[in-house]
Amino acid sequence: MPTWEHVVAIAAELPEVEESTSYRTPSLKVAGRSFARLRTEAEGGLVLMCGLDEKAALLESGDPAFYTTTHYDGYGAILVDLEKVDEAQLRELLEEAWRIKAPVKLRKAFDSPVD
Repeated sequence: MPTWEHVVAIAAELPEVEESTSYRTPSLKVAGRSFARLRTEAEGGLVLMCGLDEKAALLESGDPAFYTTTHYDGYGAILVDLEKVDEAQLRELLEEAWRIKAPVKLRKAFDSPVD
């Protein structure tokens, strides 16, 4: 089962990620913009930025690792149950969340092969 520390370790593989806080809870940021946050209030979970289409697909998949609340209706963020999420899928979703918030120049540098 991934923990917050595991989430941080995965995200640290991405450029310019910093551990911070958002809404007084642990978060991950790139260029000062939050892309992941550990919800410690209410039902908990990891908040990850995502596109609305991706959010709908994750919720429709029926996978119990993904859920939302009315607070996030119409907002590009999915809630992830760390006790239920597959590590490979968590890694993919973290990178996608990072891409949503990372500056274009940083994304291009990350995607460019180094010779």
